[in-house]
Amino acid sequence: MTDFFEHLQSISEKIQTIDAVEALEHHKCKDICFVDLRDGFELREYGVIPGAKHCPRGSLEFRIPASSDYHHSFFTSFKRFVFYCSHGQRSILATDTAGKLGLDNVSHIRGGMVAWVKSGGATARWLSE
Repeated sequence: MTDFFEHLQSISEKIQTIDAVEALEHHKCKDICFVDLRDGFELREYGVIPGAKHCPRGSLEFRIPASSDYHHSFFTSFKRFVFYCSHGQRSILATDTAGKLGLDNVSHIRGGMVAWVKSGGATARWLSE
């Protein structure tokens, strides 16, 4: 059986990863959508990246495909996506999954929200959808 961290590492080698400083630059682009994968309690507790859309990691497979009854329209409205979670582990898995579901131009923030904040990234209070 593969160790969890070995599994994450093998996936990381196949997906696009950006660091928090690069994410700060991407945040200025209007055609890039930041997607917060954390659960609601995390968003309420720690805030969000301003303008980010919310899609919990556990529902991603239902939200991306346009054929799904649970599709989030923002997944067909933007040219590029940046996924993030708290520390970057869920976003590794989500970026891989999104690619397999046909979503092009997806990356994730190495270190997640923690790295974003440490790099001086702004946060906003989450207002539930």
